[in-house]
This record gives sequence, C-alpha cells and structure tokens, in this order.
Amino acid sequence: MQIFDRITFDPQVMGGQACVRGLRIPVSLVINLIANKMSMKDILKEYPDLEEGDIQQCLQYVAWLAKEETHLLANV
Repeated sequence: MQIFDRITFDPQVMGGQACVRGLRIPVSLVINLIANKMSMKDILKEYPDLEEGDIQQCLQYVAWLAKEETHLLANV
C-alpha cells in the first residue's frame, strides 16, 4: 500500500480537502497548476512553502486515486 505522508486531511483546513503537509495548499491546486503547464520551478517560486517532494507526492497521490479496479461479483 502506498503511504502519503505529505498529504493531510483536516476538517479545519480547506474544508477537509487533501492538502500538502497541513498547509492551505490543496493537492487539487498543485495538480491543476501542473495540468496547465506550470513548471515545478515556477510552482515552487509561487508557493515557497512547497518542496519538490510535495509536488511529487501530489502526483503520486492523484495517480493512486485514478487507479481503477473492477471487481466482478458472482451471481448469487
């Protein structure tokens, strides 16, 4: 099982969204920046509290979420 030690969930921070290390920086924001072609260097410059490992783990977390599995149920 994948461990995401940089991804946190706190109902008091950003309404419980997945965030980076308890900061008010949601994983969805980081992924959106990457999806819109912002470089890691520019993201780190714009959000100085982030570390390269944070961005990498955001990508890993989203990849893990997107993993699809199909479970067939036997006819009962």
